[in-house]
Order: sequence, then structure tokens, then C-alpha cells
Amino acid sequence: MATSTRVAPIVTRSRSRRISATNRRIGRFELAHRGTLFLDEIGDLSLEVQARLLRVLQSKEFERVGGGKDILTSDFRLVAATNRNLEEEVKKKTFREDLYYRINIFPLYIPPLRERREDIPLLAHHFFSLYTAGHGKSFDKIPPEAMERLVHHDWPGNIRELENIIQRSVISSQGPRFHLAPLEIVQPHVGQTDTFNTLEENERGHILEALKRSRWKIHGTGGAADILKIHPSTLSSRMKKLGIRKQQKSTQGRLTD
Repeated sequence: MATSTRVAPIVTRSRSRRISATNRRIGRFELAHRGTLFLDEIGDLSLEVQARLLRVLQSKEFERVGGGKDILTSDFRLVAATNRNLEEEVKKKTFREDLYYRINIFPLYIPPLRERREDIPLLAHHFFSLYTAGHGKSFDKIPPEAMERLVHHDWPGNIRELENIIQRSVISSQGPRFHLAPLEIVQPHVGQTDTFNTLEENERGHILEALKRSRWKIHGTGGAADILKIHPSTLSSRMKKLGIRKQQKSTQGRLTD
């Protein structure tokens, strides 16, 4: 993904210095002034963007994209999240050491969902209420047997997998009763650990399913990013990392990767 596409959403964009304030696109830094800025998947930022972010965090100053040399200031609290081990990324030189120590002030480790199963009913009910309202459904509740299956699932895709399952179930359920969609159960066998899907493989499968449902539309309502409830730039970054490309027609008329 081009660096500019990662920077643009967090800075203020202005086509010219004479552009009116009403037509100016306000970036995240400016919006976060005297508030909190949340950056998801900070470990996926390129080294160039990391350097720019570090400068803003240190000086609290930044320039508008396309807005000349106007210097803006923003005083905000930064909250960042990542599923990467940033200490290992620093050792591999893929994450700046100075940025790591600049943001690593109060780290919080969130264990995977399978290690806090008591949270599953709360999260399941939240997503259930969210998507039944969003899709105009009127189910009474998640049946006890369905909740038991949710609680005992290992959730290799973590909370996003749980959210996707609930949304898929709401969409596919017909009539007055909520029916839980099938859960992918992968049981590792002794001496056959290669049959167990990695987190990356499960993530790739979920992204491909979302792209299939959206007919490879990424942005906007009904796009894959909307289905997965993540920012389009984050989805594009994950697709690039996982080697996911839009299928093209071959000379025989078949679809190939």
C-alpha cells in the first residue's frame, strides 16, 4: 500500500491554501486535539510512516497535506493496538526502537478470547443486539445451546471471528428463532499438528469470505471492510501482507488467483 494512503486519513488534507474551511478534510491529528487518538494495528505501519508519527508525538506539530507550510499543533492522548510482538519487530528492524519506547508508557496485554471465556456471552450478546437491529431482525435471544457452543469454541480469529459468526448467523437465520452458523472446529492431533490452522490462515479465510460476499468491493457500505468492521486501509494492508489479490479471468475463461 502506498505510504500516502496510510498518512492521508490522519492528517488534514487541503487542495490549496485558498480552500474554504467547509471544504477542508480534517485529519485525525487535528480532530484528536485535547482528546484521544486510537491507532489500530500500529505494528503494520511502514518505517516511513512510523518516523512521521514519532515526529508528531515528540513535537505535537504537523503540516496539512497540500496546505503549504502551515504548522498545526495537536495535544492528544495516544492509544495504540497491535497483534504483533513489537519487541520482536524492533529486533527485526521492522519497527522503530525510538517509537516503541515513545508509545510503550502503559502497556496492556489483552489475552486471546479462548483464555477469557467468561467474556464470550457478554460480547456475543453485544454483537447479537447490534446486528439484529442493523438487519431488522427480531430474535428474542441466543438459545442456551448456541451460547454453549460459542463458549467452548477456541476462537483462533479472536473477537473478530466471534463478531463475524454472530453477524453471519443473524443474516442467515429465518423466522423467529436465531440459528447459530456452523463453527469451524479444528482439533490438533498428536503427531499431526500441521492440520491445525494458524491464526494467519484463519484471518486469510475470513478476509476472502468477506471479499466474496462483497464481490471484491472493499470501500463503502456493504464492502469487505464494512463487513469485517475494520478501516479499508487496514484491510488493504492485511490483504497485501497475506498475498490476497483480486481474481482475474484466464484465457480459458476460468478464474485464477
